[in-house]
Amino acid sequence: MKYYSTKNKNVGISFKEAVIQGLPADNGLFMPANIPKLPKAYFKAIQDKQIQQIAYDVLNPFLADTFSQEKLLELIQKTFSFPFPLVEIQENIYALELFHGPSLAFKDVGATFLALCLDEFYRDADEKCTILVATSGDTGGAVAAAFSQTKNIEVVILYPSGKVSELQEKQLTTYDKNVTALEVEGDFDDCQALVKQAFLDAALREQLVISSANSINIARLLPQMIYYFAPFIALGAEKIINIAVPSGNYGNLTAGLLAQEMGLPVNKFLAAANKNDVVPRFLSNGQYEPKATIPTISNAMDVGNPSNFSRLIALWSYDKLTSKVSGFTYSDEQTLACMENVYKKSQYLLDPHAAVGFQAIAEYLEAKKEVGIVLETAHPCKFMNVVTQLTDQIEIPEQVQKLMNRHKKSIKMRPNYDDFKAFLLK
Repeated sequence: MKYYSTKNKNVGISFKEAVIQGLPADNGLFMPANIPKLPKAYFKAIQDKQIQQIAYDVLNPFLADTFSQEKLLELIQKTFSFPFPLVEIQENIYALELFHGPSLAFKDVGATFLALCLDEFYRDADEKCTILVATSGDTGGAVAAAFSQTKNIEVVILYPSGKVSELQEKQLTTYDKNVTALEVEGDFDDCQALVKQAFLDAALREQLVISSANSINIARLLPQMIYYFAPFIALGAEKIINIAVPSGNYGNLTAGLLAQEMGLPVNKFLAAANKNDVVPRFLSNGQYEPKATIPTISNAMDVGNPSNFSRLIALWSYDKLTSKVSGFTYSDEQTLACMENVYKKSQYLLDPHAAVGFQAIAEYLEAKKEVGIVLETAHPCKFMNVVTQLTDQIEIPEQVQKLMNRHKKSIKMRPNYDDFKAFLLK
């Protein structure tokens, strides 16, 4: 399998090269040259399959020329080592809980797989690799957890000062070894711009080996396809299933659409956004108009110019994309009201991001006899300032209690590329 740039389909490089580069020199994003199809019969027997078996069947066509069968199975076992339970919230609406990994967020899947890949690639290298990652909340914690024990790899995490939750910040800033947190005086888009500029800086890349751990990295994206199969393992493939994806940088939605392109029988995807609604507006009027980021209580989705949009339009025409995806957007007030209503009626505590998705699926399913799945992307305890407005009966995992007692270590930085470059070279 070769990988091309969304800005140049004539590029054809290996998975290993794409992972190490992170971002193409032309500022596009890497995509697989073709999307293999699973036979329809595969889904008729899907309830008999384990998630690890599905992961191998899905990922092997993309990675067979990089990893042996034995090595790929090893990476899959280490990545998909925690459950993805499907919990019924109300009749025909389920939460797919993706927060049972090390950092309590869905990004543990992609971050773990990426860390394992890079650990393989650099284990015996003569030089270290520096991983650059911008985070609006959950990515950084997942990356820090995944890379904290790798060899020959150092991680630099950029996060917007004052715009992540207390627990999210602790997950970014309390590692002792090879993880450094930069607290940027700006928003997520400022952090992401610094990372992108570093990848486009040829002089920097001559002096420093860098790669990315954001969803712009293809090794983050591909394994995220796998948990979209989990509802079908539980419910079978005969039901009409729609999936609401809380969306910020749109890597998660892109992964779901890739799974659908491989044959997964999802009826409709719902791009569920907060007031940072650039993609829902595009789906409505065909105009892509990035705007300044708006801070919300669903902070991991506070992205005004999502990177993965270029992957969406590289794969599908506007008409095809709008036939697969509908966009929804909700305010903080609507999100809080949804969390309160669901908790009162069902005793299920949504986190603010899943609440945005729940509203979308409930609105879409009105009067439809179909099934709705909302991706529950993070444990509610990561957003205590929000969920405590509803209840103080919140289960706090032991790993969180230990983490909150640790000392924060971060380096403050202006959103200035010269300062960032100087830090990296130092």
